[in-house]
Parts: sequence; structure tokens; C-alpha cells
Amino acid sequence: MAPSATDFEALALRAFARIPEPFARHLEGIRVTIAEFADEETLAALGLETAWELTGLYHGRSLAEGDSFAPGELPPVITLYRQPLLAEWCETGVTLENLIAHVVIHEVGHHFGLSDAQMHALEDEAR
Repeated sequence: MAPSATDFEALALRAFARIPEPFARHLEGIRVTIAEFADEETLAALGLETAWELTGLYHGRSLAEGDSFAPGELPPVITLYRQPLLAEWCETGVTLENLIAHVVIHEVGHHFGLSDAQMHALEDEAR
């Protein structure tokens, strides 16, 4: 039986707990949500043809743009897309915990405005 949205959320929270300082202290307020797939509007905004291509998405302003919220601005959210993650898990053989950690850390990287190389370094530190 495939892991539930609740299982995904628990794995995502475990991934957050692995993120080292000084990054960890700046994660307060980031919410994690689980959806089966990205909606059509999200896919169109990202120029993606199919929902199977997107495993996670950061919604919010990066800390590079400022560390406080503007009035009426919602806190950042990381959305994990369950079905594409399950498909990648089956296709790659990577453990689901490591796959979700990879996506969470990548999306946290967007929160900090990190480059892909910096995100990979952060992921290496979080192992």
C-alpha cells in the first residue's frame, strides 16, 4: 500500500529536522502541504506539460528578498506532490525518506535564494 499524505508529512518534518544550522533557525513558519498533483495553473506558470514532472514547489518570498513578511503576505509553503513522488520512488529505487528529504531541502534552498550547487551542498550537510 502506498504511503499516505500523513506519512509524507511525517517524512517531510523529519527532513526539516536534519537541516543544519545556520539554516535551521530560519525555517520557522514554513508550512508543508501534501497534494496529489500540481494544479493546471501551477503547471502553466512553470511551463510544464504534465503534472508528473513536478514533485515539489516552494511558494513564498525568499529570504534573499527580505526576512520579514509584508502586511497581508502569507508565510512560505512547501508543497509536495504525492503521486509524482511515488512514481519517482518506484522508478529510481531511492528510499522514500531520502527522496522526500531531497525535495524538501531543494525547496528550502529556494527559501534562502540558494543556487543549485549550494542546495546540493546543503543536502550533503543534512545527511
